Amino acid sequence: MGAVFAVFAGFYYWIGKITGYKYNETLGKVHFWVMLIGVNVTFFPQHFLGLGGMPRRYSDYPDAYYGFNNISSFGSIISVVGVMIFMYIIYDMLAKGEVENKVDIWHKNEAFVTLEDSIQSPTLEWVQTTPPALHTYNELCYCTIKS
Repeated sequence: MGAVFAVFAGFYYWIGKITGYKYNETLGKVHFWVMLIGVNVTFFPQHFLGLGGMPRRYSDYPDAYYGFNNISSFGSIISVVGVMIFMYIIYDMLAKGEVENKVDIWHKNEAFVTLEDSIQSPTLEWVQTTPPALHTYNELCYCTIKS
């Protein structure tokens, strides 16, 4: 699940740059917490089931394991609700179409960023406008930074 959270984090980090649209940050935080709770409620009881002797990958199990499996199933429902929140965030972002007004996340609300200012940016794409113009990079420039 750590990889899934990394994909969500990448989405939230890059979607403004890719589309030029803003997403609802409050819903993004709700999505994170619902998914975090859902994933932990799903997988944490599995540790107790394993310690209790339940084998993995069984479609049927003895009634002694019913309680923790029921809790785990409830956690997966919470995770599905989190995914539905994520889908709504995408729908809301595209339906509203609010334009991202930042040039980049490191130099908030500046109209123009010079090459000297971009030294603080981690990568070159954050120097461009949001979304980047077509054919922004006709050739790559390798610059040296003076220390």
